[in-house]
Amino acid sequence: MTKAGLDGHDRGLKVVSVMLRNEGFEVINLGCYQTAETIVSAAVQEDVDVIGLSILGDEYRIYAPRIIKLMKERGLQDVAFILGGVIPPEEIPGLIKAGVDEIFPSGTLLRSISQDIRKIIEKRR
Repeated sequence: MTKAGLDGHDRGLKVVSVMLRNEGFEVINLGCYQTAETIVSAAVQEDVDVIGLSILGDEYRIYAPRIIKLMKERGLQDVAFILGGVIPPEEIPGLIKAGVDEIFPSGTLLRSISQDIRKIIEKRR
């Protein structure tokens, strides 16, 4: 779980990270101000099942494509990539088409986030 770029609004990231830990997930929270390269490198080093990017501004337009590209370059086809936060509904189909596995808009129920992540992980195995 992480935030990329200059977006320092991390309340949602913290809430979802704690909820996932409480649901039995092992969560690595990189915190704020990460680069795409740092995020993907951490995913490789930690052998993760999912990369989760929390978004408040429009930086997903820069970071999501870059993370997807780096994931392909590093051979992370079995790792899911999810976004959560403030993402305009009209942009969701394009992000899914580009390679984002799931998007959790602001207001998504915490319980459904954990359930959907479990389904994503099982589908990839």
